[in-house]
Order: sequence, then structure tokens, then C-alpha cells
Amino acid sequence: MRSRQKNLMVIALGGNALLRRNQKGTIDEQYENVKQTCRILADIVEAGYHIVVTHGNGPQVGATILRHDAGEKLYNIPAFPMDVCGAETQGFIGYLIQQALSNELSTRGIEKQVVTIVTRVVVDKEDPDFNDPSKPVGPFYSFEEVEKLKKIHPEYIFKEDKVRGGWRRVVPSPDPKYIVEGPAIKSLVNAGYIVIASGGGGIPVVEQQDGKFKGVEAVIDKDLAGERLATYLDAERFIILTDVDAVYIDYGKQSQKKISKIKVEELRKLYEEGHFPVGSMGPKVKAAIRFIEAGGGEAMIGELSQLIEVVKGKAGTLITP
Repeated sequence: MRSRQKNLMVIALGGNALLRRNQKGTIDEQYENVKQTCRILADIVEAGYHIVVTHGNGPQVGATILRHDAGEKLYNIPAFPMDVCGAETQGFIGYLIQQALSNELSTRGIEKQVVTIVTRVVVDKEDPDFNDPSKPVGPFYSFEEVEKLKKIHPEYIFKEDKVRGGWRRVVPSPDPKYIVEGPAIKSLVNAGYIVIASGGGGIPVVEQQDGKFKGVEAVIDKDLAGERLATYLDAERFIILTDVDAVYIDYGKQSQKKISKIKVEELRKLYEEGHFPVGSMGPKVKAAIRFIEAGGGEAMIGELSQLIEVVKGKAGTLITP
């Protein structure tokens, strides 16, 4: 079994850490949300844990793509491809978290440097998801809004989220293989830095025959990429934060049942039986399973505001070997 770094945890922030539902997505809104998030993260640092932070970018990359489309149509400014849009969001979201967290730590008298790494993640160019897109990006739409968008962008693919209600654009979401900047991230972590990495699942690239990398039009699931990061860093814990307080069986139904603690083999059985939807809890459960099966200590899935309780095992779902 691999040796794990005690007290090192990788925390994957959910979308509500950056943008709440029904918000427009202004920088002021997002930064205020990030500041609230970073107060919670600072509590964890103050408690003696060493954290690495990763985050989603679904609404942000969707909005960025729309901005590029609008710029091209209105001002003849060439639109950028999806991998570059992903890099843009890594930069500005990383900056917001870096700024808010370093400010909060400074207020508490904690001397910790926070750094953001623009991160590439290698995927397989033959991944089946390139032929059957599955990753939601951007805001929720009504059916009527989808019909209008299809007339403007006939190449867009939309799928319905029956759990949360509404439609979202979906793009290819290939499985992450490894993190190109892994060694650099590990060096910074070992030197005591708080690192923000693999934002939005990382920038998807493929490795070519000559060993060079090339960006591809896709979005990697941030929880699956977060698992690759946590496993590579030999983190003791991998914590996935979302807007739901725990993992449930039959979520949203009268028969729903909360899972507070579960062994990985039991969770895998439930996952393979199809209890967790692909568009919501499925990738989180899959990422937690992978982390434990790769030798991880504990995986936790819970709600952001309950992070301290999740870490203590008093809230959320705890997955063990």
C-alpha cells in the first residue's frame, strides 16, 4: 500500500462555491461567494490540515464560450476553442480563490502562500465520450430557450437534467489519465504551499506520437480529475463538496435514503446498479471509489457549509476501504 501524506487533503469545490442558482454570474457575485467559501477553507487550514484545492467551471466556461460567440458575431473577433476557454476560466477562478483565501489567512495571522497552477490533463483521443457528449456546461435552460439556441447553434447538444430541472448544453467529457503538471504541483505542496490546481477538471490535452501535447475540445469532470490529483499527491483524504448534504439512494423520491458511511465495495455495487445519475452524483461517487481503490485513506462527499463536520465524519457521506 502506498504511503499517504497525513493531514493532506484535496478538496474539490462544487459549483455553489462560485455561483448560486438564480444569480447572474457577475464578478461581484462570484467573488462574494468565493470569500464565503474561503472562510470555510481557512477554518480547515487553521485546524492544522494541509489543503489542495480544485474547483469546477461549468457555468463559467459556458458563459466564456457564449462571450466568444457573441464577440465573433458582433465584432468579428475570432472565437477561441474550448480548451483555451477552459484555460481562461482556470485563470480567473484561480485568481478569485487565491486572492480571497490569502486575504482570509492573512486576517487570521496565518502565513501561508496560495498559488494557482494552470493545469493540463491528458485524455485519450479515442475516448468514447467524444462521440456521445455527456458533460453539462453553462446555465440551465427551459425547453423554449433550448429551441431558440438550437436555431443559432445547430451544432450544440442539449440534455435534460430531470433531477434539478431544466436543460443544459453538453460537451465531450473524456476520462482523465494523468496530470501533466503533477510533479510541479507535488513540489509546491511538499514545500508547504496551498495549491489551487486542475480547475474545471484541467485543460484537456492529448499526447501525440512525438510526445508533444495538443488541446482538444472537451471539458473534463472536475471530480474525476480531482481524484487523479489526490491519488498522485498521496493525499490522505479526498473531499468532494456539492450542494447536496450527502449521497442518497433514490434521491428526490419518497424512498430516498441517506448514506452516512459506506465501504467502497458496497458503494461500487450501488454505483454499478445505476443508483447515481451521470449528470449529478454519478461522477462524484465514481471519483470517490477510484480514490479508495487506488489506496486512498478516506473519501468524503458533502455540502460546502458543513465542511468542518464532513472532515470530522459528523456530516456528509464517508467512504472507507
